[in-house]
Amino acid sequence: MNKLAKESSLYLLQHANNPVNWNAWSDAIFQIAKSENKLVLISIGYSACHWCHVMEKECFEDEELAAFMNDNFICIKVDREERPDIDQVYMSALQLMTQKGGWPLNCFTLPDGRPIYGGTYFPKEQWLHILKSLVHSYQNELTKVMEYAEKLNDAISQSELIDFPQQLEKWDEKKLHEIVDRWSPNFDNRDGGSTKAPKFPLPNNYLFLMEFALFFKDKKVESHVLVTLDKMLAGGIYDQIGGGFSRYSVDMLWKVPHFEKMLYDNAQLLELYSNAYKYYKKAEYREMIYQTVDWLEREMKDTSNAFYSALDADTDNEEGKFYCWNKKELKTILGEDFAWFSSYYSINKHGFWEDDKFILLTTETAKTFAKSQNWTLSAFRKKRNIASEKLRIHRNKRTQPGCDTKCLTSWNAMTISGLCAAYSAFGDIRFLNLAKKTAFWIENSQLKNQDSLFHNYANNQACIDGFLEDYAFVIEAFIRLYQVSAELKWLDIAQNLAKKVERDFMHLESKMCYFSDYTSTLIARKMDIHDNVIPASNSVMAHNFYLLGHYYKNQNWQGIADQMLANVYDGMEQYGSGYSNWSLLLLRMLKGLTEINSIGTNNINSESISTILNHYTLVSYHQELPISAEYKKDGVFVCSKGICHPQITEFSKLEELLSENLC
Repeated sequence: MNKLAKESSLYLLQHANNPVNWNAWSDAIFQIAKSENKLVLISIGYSACHWCHVMEKECFEDEELAAFMNDNFICIKVDREERPDIDQVYMSALQLMTQKGGWPLNCFTLPDGRPIYGGTYFPKEQWLHILKSLVHSYQNELTKVMEYAEKLNDAISQSELIDFPQQLEKWDEKKLHEIVDRWSPNFDNRDGGSTKAPKFPLPNNYLFLMEFALFFKDKKVESHVLVTLDKMLAGGIYDQIGGGFSRYSVDMLWKVPHFEKMLYDNAQLLELYSNAYKYYKKAEYREMIYQTVDWLEREMKDTSNAFYSALDADTDNEEGKFYCWNKKELKTILGEDFAWFSSYYSINKHGFWEDDKFILLTTETAKTFAKSQNWTLSAFRKKRNIASEKLRIHRNKRTQPGCDTKCLTSWNAMTISGLCAAYSAFGDIRFLNLAKKTAFWIENSQLKNQDSLFHNYANNQACIDGFLEDYAFVIEAFIRLYQVSAELKWLDIAQNLAKKVERDFMHLESKMCYFSDYTSTLIARKMDIHDNVIPASNSVMAHNFYLLGHYYKNQNWQGIADQMLANVYDGMEQYGSGYSNWSLLLLRMLKGLTEINSIGTNNINSESISTILNHYTLVSYHQELPISAEYKKDGVFVCSKGICHPQITEFSKLEELLSENLC
């Protein structure tokens, strides 16, 4: 076994038996590279990555290749989920060199960590050729190699730094329309998502588009959002009998998934579908929320009340084997129920994948199918649930997908936000209790000195200092938890963490924040600006400063939010998908916040207020606020668009006022 055997990361442990002399990342390992004058290979991946497994089998388990690597390189393995800061730096290098990115990420560097060559997956013969070519260049063309490394390193350092505007923009709703107008030609309005494969869920994209459609009453955009949500939920990307979404679909139809399940995807999709249910009341969305939370509790929950990171795509060296079915086994398990089951779940040409394997997916709603069978909807749902449980029990006898049991602070914070959204949508105390349990885990295990976070938790221990994404998503989650629970402690913790971000992560002039704090020793400090599968940590922090600035009447934080948005305002329209969370912030700023303050005892109870707020998302409800002392009378007070309205004591008056101000 190599040196990775002592690590806690599942991804690193997966490579502990390789003949390659892998090392974990450390400053000391680069000192060894310098003393031995060897190039460094930084190989980055994650435990659920299919092509990482393929390259390991073809290259890193090969004795001949390993011997050459050991003789000529210092080899470092990095779990991108444990060290997203390292991943960001070398992914930037890879994209600058090749205009492409992905995992496994293999980057070759000088002994000081400056990159000179990179790529993703390489088959054996190509990998050996690259290794030999790099050794030759380093030994015979050192001056050329050093010049390239210096230029590339400068480009990495500058790649996400921004020129901030001297004067802040005046926000204009025309900007939002331009963003959507330029984005909409890429909408697949038949099958949802974008007009090219692979298709990723991208929850934040659809949160923004949904809010845009509702605010501006845009039926075309609304239709696209609903088609996307419906098609994703009906497709193979969703685990129809177990709950939870896979990483992405390799095709245009959401049919064949890349079968790994990631916590961050499912956390965000809880929020998206919960908010969608508020507006559209689709039974399928409700079923998805409950089924997915069941899956999270059943398969992803640690005894500490945190949630695990991921389930692998592969079992027995075969992608998707755990999730697929053939007709013979379905007939054996389901008996006389096979006929209707095969019709509903597309055990036909629609669901056929390869090698007698079928992926469960639906082409019609439960209501429509029940009607076609002359069944009541409730009778069909009962049949479906019984059949699904039979298959789930049978499936659990198969080799289980590997579970990456490390718990990441940022991803768990996203899950808290998703559970808060579910509680807001359905009023089920189960969701709030789950959110609180995970929040207590963050408070008790991941929070140190009241204002500092750890990033990871593995083997009952937290050890890696938090990155901006941890602070951003925890602050966001604790604000959400405060909004639905009215417990001020969560807002106080969020305030303390925001002070830490301002002090240790922020670029003083632009007000943007670096991904790592000022103690980072990497070759560059990156700024996470573009929204992607996960919203950019800077866009999340801009939302946080905006909200906390209003809660605590902190004009400095409100100004920081304005400056951060102004930094990206010019050019957002060029790439709507990459600025969706920024666009949502712009929408909030244009619309303004509505605050509902419930003081003392009055005739309007909190349940009544929560019921009406299910129709809105850009609103904050408080039973107690730092500003509540200015109200001397019991009652409900609404503040919106620069006006604090008189005391309200009747629910009908509250409903009328909210309708005027929020629609």
